[in-house]
Amino acid sequence: MPIPIAFLFLLLLLLAASSHATASAVPQPRVISQTRRFYINCGSEKEQKIGSIKWIQDEGFIAVGNMSAVDKPNILPLLATVRYFPDATARKYCYQLPVVKGSRYLVRTTYFYGGFDGGDVPPVFDQIVDGTRWSAVNTTDNFRRGMSTYFEMVAEAQGKTMSVCLARRADTRSSPFISALELVSLDDSMYNTTDFDKYVMSTVARSRFGAKGEIVSYPDDQYNRYWAPFTDANPTVESHSAITPEEFWNVPPAKALRAGVTTSRGKKLSVQWPPVELPAATYYVALYFQDSRTASPYSWRVFDVAVNGKEFFRELNASAAGVMVYSTMMPLSGKMEIVLTPNETSPVGPLINAGEIYQIVPLGGRTATRDVVAMEELARSIKNPPPDWAGDPCLPRQNSWTGVICSEGSPVRVVSLDLKNHGLSGSLPDSIGNLTGMKNIYFGGNKLTGSIPDLSSMHILEELHFEGNQLSGPINPSLGTLTNLKELYLNNNNLTGQIPESLKNKPGLDMRTEGNKLN
Repeated sequence: MPIPIAFLFLLLLLLAASSHATASAVPQPRVISQTRRFYINCGSEKEQKIGSIKWIQDEGFIAVGNMSAVDKPNILPLLATVRYFPDATARKYCYQLPVVKGSRYLVRTTYFYGGFDGGDVPPVFDQIVDGTRWSAVNTTDNFRRGMSTYFEMVAEAQGKTMSVCLARRADTRSSPFISALELVSLDDSMYNTTDFDKYVMSTVARSRFGAKGEIVSYPDDQYNRYWAPFTDANPTVESHSAITPEEFWNVPPAKALRAGVTTSRGKKLSVQWPPVELPAATYYVALYFQDSRTASPYSWRVFDVAVNGKEFFRELNASAAGVMVYSTMMPLSGKMEIVLTPNETSPVGPLINAGEIYQIVPLGGRTATRDVVAMEELARSIKNPPPDWAGDPCLPRQNSWTGVICSEGSPVRVVSLDLKNHGLSGSLPDSIGNLTGMKNIYFGGNKLTGSIPDLSSMHILEELHFEGNQLSGPINPSLGTLTNLKELYLNNNNLTGQIPESLKNKPGLDMRTEGNKLN
């Protein structure tokens, strides 16, 4: 691919969904979101400025994994290191990125294997954003061609952090790894016809038509989206008019619209794009048009737009100022063909300048917010928690935190914790009492210190095992209010004081307190 060394990437096709669509060219007011950007060079030991972007280390965003250099001659700085994850016991490995709840973000992950571990075939693994399984990461073909691979999605922050995780699959043969991770906040108006409470958008292609050579990105695109060149057998044309990106709904860079593909007056223009076959799914499609001629009240370029033989937009007037048309939930499969049919009175042929297509991916859900907050506080309070205690505690279900069992249905609640004999130390936070869906807690055989917190809100708790720790102070009387409590194992700790009367006389309770200094 004849592109500059600064952007040696190949875009892969991702995931699936369903529904229906209509096209529109009506803009909506733009609302500027709070700016937040992270450009993370994974596995790097220092900050680096590459082009116009400062890339930072991943320290502070992730607590697990190892760093490695990639031993390849003349490698791009961004691809020269990786963070990899050899611990096969962990259910996922998560970066935690601070975000603004309700804001929209572009997320990009980049992978270049480079044989960092001495192998010659990259591992295949999954990537997960919050509780949604995004895609498989299979970079084998690109690696053989000496190329890196990137994946993109547009998602809305569901909380104060967004997790980007890697996870092993049944066919993962070596350590999952990552080269770079990017998070860029978008304006609230961008792509806002998608219901981000239900879906994320996974990038399939973003192209500038009639262009050759370089990929357009930052600083031309303030959101660092990649606009790849696309040409076919159709004639190309250069624009002679100034373009104001802010007038377009999705704010494409002016440089991405300076060229286009066209055809002669009176002829239909057919463009097969994107240059990949689409799996049967639902897509967001945005097409950009701009009359290449000098603006004039006596010239016009009017045509109908069809996609795969179906009407997309009628009598589009591609003025010198430019226009975007889009479809929010469009079912597609296989090759996609865009056909522009000129109006009989149009003095010139139709043209198209750029396009974006995203696959609509249903959200995988999210654990109840109060449980997420409580579990994150628990993870911070205890020392040596399991390595996968980051990201969503329950979702995806096969990648829940070690020792965590969750409910079915919605909302998803944490219902059981089993971390006996895990070598844990530290203390239990008061916020553990906010896990009101909890039925069983097994923390026996660790080195937990401090007091037993107030658990009076855990109304359905049935089994509480704290035996074999170093807990001190009195038995919290809140335990006596738990009407469903059947097992209470506090033996072999450093507890002192009186056993609450409400526990001594509680019918059906199996309570063990030996090995303490209780009266």
